[in-house]
Amino acid sequence: MILIADSGSTKTTWMEVKSGNKIVTEGLNPHFTSDDAFLAACSLVRQHFQHSTFNIQLYFYGAGCGSDQQRERVAELLSKSFGTNDIHVETDMLGACRAVCGREAGLVGILGTGSNACYYDGRRIMIQPPSLGYILGDYASGNHVGRRLLTDYWCDKMPIEVRHLFEAEHTDDIGRTLDAVYHQPHPNRYLAHIGSIAPRHMEKVYFCRIIDESLDQWMEMRLGALVRQSGSNKISLVGGFAKAIESRLQLFCGRHHLELGTVTDDPIEGLQRYHLNLG
Repeated sequence: MILIADSGSTKTTWMEVKSGNKIVTEGLNPHFTSDDAFLAACSLVRQHFQHSTFNIQLYFYGAGCGSDQQRERVAELLSKSFGTNDIHVETDMLGACRAVCGREAGLVGILGTGSNACYYDGRRIMIQPPSLGYILGDYASGNHVGRRLLTDYWCDKMPIEVRHLFEAEHTDDIGRTLDAVYHQPHPNRYLAHIGSIAPRHMEKVYFCRIIDESLDQWMEMRLGALVRQSGSNKISLVGGFAKAIESRLQLFCGRHHLELGTVTDDPIEGLQRYHLNLG
């Protein structure tokens, strides 16, 4: 049995490769997820697939799995949960590359709760700036747009025509907002939830402008260097936020002389094709 998992900060999709049977659990980013929560999610997966003692290969593609320390921790938790040492822990970035490029070269980006980007040569990630997370980076992600919306709202910079719309969906007062961002677990998810308002109301010029400015910041601070270093101008994207703003991505690519490739909200089917073709 070959089991693959694509894990972001918000959700993890698990799939048995041959059957396509799958289950979704919470996101298992090791920077935010406790051992107990990780093991509890794995228990749900075991029950779903009725896992007992059969042979299993497990490929886990996860956000937060970029360092040796976190990869080893995740591998140990998976081994403890599934009773196998045939475990391969890779980054969600490599998972995205395999899902949308297969064995073809190109630029690949993740725009979801957070963001990342790299140049993939068809086998390996060759160029990838370090991810700086939701405080220092994550340009063009759901949480980056959410940060901008909250700043505009609480600093009274949000236009009146969208302020009431925003208030209808965001009911937290300033105390609850600051508590969610600075004291509660998973502040990146909270910010991304706020950011999801923008793509759902792109009929409003203000929300389009916020999305476009966030994308242009991503180009200036992260993606532009990848384009120059790789010499590639075709980019494929993975993530729920990417899919939700696909129309703005088309315009973004036009502004920056990029070719937009595949845009998918969920890489799991692309990963399934990749692993089926390995056989």
